[in-house]
Amino acid sequence: HVSVGIIGTGVVGGDLFKQLDSTKANLIKSNKLDVKIVALTFKRDGQSYMLLSKDGITLADYQAALKDKTKGEPSDLDKFSAFVKSASGNPVLFDCTASEPVSAKYETWLRSGLNVVTPNKKVGSGPLDRYKKTKKAAADAGTDWNYEATVGAGLPIINVLRNDLLDTGDKVRKIEGIFSGTLSYIFNTFKPGVPFSSVVADAKAKGFTEPDPRDDLSGTDVARKVVILARECGLDLELSQVPVDSLVPPALQSWKPAPGENVGDAFVEQMKVFDVEKAKLIQSALDNGEVLRYVGVVDVEKKEARVTLARYPKTHPFAGTQWADNICAMSTARYQPQPLVIQGPGAGAAVTAAGIYADFLRLARRF
Repeated sequence: HVSVGIIGTGVVGGDLFKQLDSTKANLIKSNKLDVKIVALTFKRDGQSYMLLSKDGITLADYQAALKDKTKGEPSDLDKFSAFVKSASGNPVLFDCTASEPVSAKYETWLRSGLNVVTPNKKVGSGPLDRYKKTKKAAADAGTDWNYEATVGAGLPIINVLRNDLLDTGDKVRKIEGIFSGTLSYIFNTFKPGVPFSSVVADAKAKGFTEPDPRDDLSGTDVARKVVILARECGLDLELSQVPVDSLVPPALQSWKPAPGENVGDAFVEQMKVFDVEKAKLIQSALDNGEVLRYVGVVDVEKKEARVTLARYPKTHPFAGTQWADNICAMSTARYQPQPLVIQGPGAGAAVTAAGIYADFLRLARRF
């Protein structure tokens, strides 16, 4: 019996709940796993509430609570976690938020006997000291902190790196990849004659960008993923040590929209001034038979990492990405001269939730 608590039932957490709910019977049959969702948090009228039930919470219970104000109680993470732990000898918390206050509790949870599965990058890429304490808490308590979905959504990047390469004694020399579905789409779409600002507008219209596209174009999210991969390879890197080639022009980095303006639309308008500059970059690459790709690089041998806009020949695996693909190339002592390449959709609720679910199953099969 496995007791599960889901913190954050928004886009990804909501999809994860549906996937867990729809496969419960199959888990009992194929994996001998009786998984009960005994706790979850949800938003109603802008406030956070939680449902707790040792009998298990169904999708119908959750949907009813979204509308019925008599259901649920104000969220209390300490009460929530204690409840999940009391519900079985195999408790697992899913953190499907991007919240700092939630991730700040991992160390305490892990040390107390709770397992944590998450796509939240805050601890993995945050202060190195906290990262090491969180890792040690899990090791000391014999619990698991699984974070496959922090890099590449549902793609099996971290587990391949850790289990198939590092744990088998391979020496990783370099990892490079396109780790942003948003920026992948933008540079798969950007062509001479198409203004860069209109490509950003198109990505925004398709729901690829954050409400403020600068959150994507700054490259900070890619830097977080690069730090996670670098630490997996044994590099003691802080986020501040990773140089990032921001796609936001310096003049717009602290720009603010006028009162009442939509920040995304107003930003795209401001970007038009820089279309000529960006057009020169794409034309220069094409004139040399190359493509532009926004990449994160971990150079293990040099003990450094970077995030940059780079040019690749049209024969390179990165030139073949489509739509919003993520792609990761790992060059190792064994995988050379050609790297091990993992490619596929790197964004979207269903694939991210499936990545979290698979990460949970790796943990649950050991119970």
